Amino acid sequence: MHKRFRRKFIKILLYITIIFILFVFNFPIISSVLTSLKTNADISSSPPKWIFKPILTHYENVLYAYGYNFKNFFLNSIIISLATSLLIIIVTLPAAYSIARLNPLGGNPLVMVLSLRLVPILVFVIPIFILFKYLSLLDTKLSLILMNTVINAPLSLLLLVGFVQDIPESVEEAAMIDSASTLAIIWHIILPLTLPGIAAAACLVFIFTWNEYFMALILSFQKSIPVTVGAALFITAWEVKWGEMAAAITLSIIPVLIFVFFLQKYLVRAFTGGAIKE
Repeated sequence: MHKRFRRKFIKILLYITIIFILFVFNFPIISSVLTSLKTNADISSSPPKWIFKPILTHYENVLYAYGYNFKNFFLNSIIISLATSLLIIIVTLPAAYSIARLNPLGGNPLVMVLSLRLVPILVFVIPIFILFKYLSLLDTKLSLILMNTVINAPLSLLLLVGFVQDIPESVEEAAMIDSASTLAIIWHIILPLTLPGIAAAACLVFIFTWNEYFMALILSFQKSIPVTVGAALFITAWEVKWGEMAAAITLSIIPVLIFVFFLQKYLVRAFTGGAIKE
């Protein structure tokens, strides 16, 4: 009887701990959602109000306010994030195969690539700005796609190298006996067998690109503003429109949640380094 009660108590305690951890990690999202539903008076009240009459005025201002094109910001983010994910897979899959199988340059090139990711992006801001200005790429989606590709390529490469290494070399050797080229091996063997890794890499790149703010702030002014920079436009010289900013943030979270929901099992494999086998 005591053992049964003890097991039940431990189980309840475990659930309470999980709920508490989830609440702590998701508190910024919960706070944004609640703020977006409050009136300006409720937002500025002290102490904060937890019981209030919800309104949708801030969402109406975000979607339909004159001079604020949130729909365009939203579309820019989707295009930039999807294009970056696709471009990174196209670039890093052959690179991952080369590192895992061909060992170019000797040693471990993956370490050199990852070491570049440790350098703060702030170091490259001025030369990148000058380069894109010279190429007439400032305030274009292409500039943000290229920059996000450079920033997130090491992460994708790290994931894909692990997945390629999990593939038995005997499969490729059999294809080589049939006179298959390296490109054919990548397309017909490596690509299908690393689809979980590709999905995981694409999902993580999509999330990081969607959340990118600093480079988007530097390189976009009007035509290519993504939703992260667009949400910050409610910070003006006269006031901070907390309700509208919270509503914009809440709306911008939805695509990421949907994307992660459909690819969550691949994300688990990514975080465990491919240890979980299907």
